Amino acid sequence: MDTSQLLKGVLDLAVLAVLRDEDGYGYDVLRRLRGGGIEEVGDASVYGTLRRLYKAGYLSSYVVPSDEGPHRKYYGLNDLGRARLVETEQAWRAFAETLDGILRKGKAA
Repeated sequence: MDTSQLLKGVLDLAVLAVLRDEDGYGYDVLRRLRGGGIEEVGDASVYGTLRRLYKAGYLSSYVVPSDEGPHRKYYGLNDLGRARLVETEQAWRAFAETLDGILRKGKAA
């Protein structure tokens, strides 16, 4: 099953959740998403989502210099981002519960 359309609707939530406990840079966030089971997520989608969430005011950022490669731009949740995560997580759980009910009814019919 192609899950790319499903992923578009929940990528913001997934990225905010990945950054809940620990800041991360683009590739690190991508690696954590893939490690969590969202293997089909693309690099451009994650980097674009980080930029968009930052622009919307949900993330803070800082640059960490590196002697071995390019500097890394880290992102972390700020207070607005934490509130957005709570709000979006509640909406997701309510939606998932509703859809699950529909699917179960459909099976019983």
